[in-house]
Amino acid sequence: MHIHARSLTYFDMIRRCGSIREAARRLHVASSAVNRQLLQLEAEVGSPLFERMPTGLKLTSAGEVFSRHVITVLQDEQRMAGELDMLRGIRRGALSVISVEGLNADLLPACLESMMTRYPTIRIQVRSAGSAQTAAAVTDGDADIAIGFSLERTEALRQCAVGRFGLGAVVRADHPLAKLPQVTFAECARYPLILAAPELSIHAVMRPLLANHKRAQTVLLESASVELAKRVAGRGVGVAFQTRLGLEREIAAGEMAYVPLKAPVRLVTELGVYVRAGRTLPPVLDAFIRIVAEEIERREAEEPR
Repeated sequence: MHIHARSLTYFDMIRRCGSIREAARRLHVASSAVNRQLLQLEAEVGSPLFERMPTGLKLTSAGEVFSRHVITVLQDEQRMAGELDMLRGIRRGALSVISVEGLNADLLPACLESMMTRYPTIRIQVRSAGSAQTAAAVTDGDADIAIGFSLERTEALRQCAVGRFGLGAVVRADHPLAKLPQVTFAECARYPLILAAPELSIHAVMRPLLANHKRAQTVLLESASVELAKRVAGRGVGVAFQTRLGLEREIAAGEMAYVPLKAPVRLVTELGVYVRAGRTLPPVLDAFIRIVAEEIERREAEEPR
């Protein structure tokens, strides 16, 4: 089987776009050229790689298998180019990061500052998404590294670092709960609640507390945005729940309080760093993983016990 690099690039863009026309537009070539490469590729493989559907193109089973090979080849090509650049003393390259929203307040900026200081000519792309979406982006080859809470472990993901952070009640600094050393969910439920939507890992961690609480509770807001939940709680209208991560500025300024939740078993969520399993890490990616791992370890050591 003699498959050319151009065919792999075209296939990967079709996979990402789900459309030959959109892939051609992004590649700045004619649609006919993209379609011709795809037909030749399917002839080489001996099987259709996409299902032609009214809504676009969808990978077949053979296409799924082939896509894993293509992602590996293209990422290894990037790694090789990066290593050759490092050998020549050229500090250039690119890194794509996808992270959960709650880390944008402090942890991620700290990591990016360290990375940019050490490697000032590296171009970094950052996107925010829910934990499940961060995992999919890495396994699909759309991001180099995912940073998320309580990601479901699969064979397609490799965990490079992890830290465990306790959940707590988040309230405005003048809230009656703010001065307590710790608080039960029952105590929190005396006040209006701001809960995490099912898309967030916090929802799963807190599900047993909600199920075991038999008394009436008032839920003001259910949100898939930890930033929105934090801001609403900061207005003094309810009690939200999250880790200390993302609250650093507000706590330091005395605007908000984090009160650890008291439960029979400490309620924690895991913050992990993930790459695609089986991938050889280019030097730039390996360096960033080390920076993030060190920052997570430092903050985990500061956790109240």
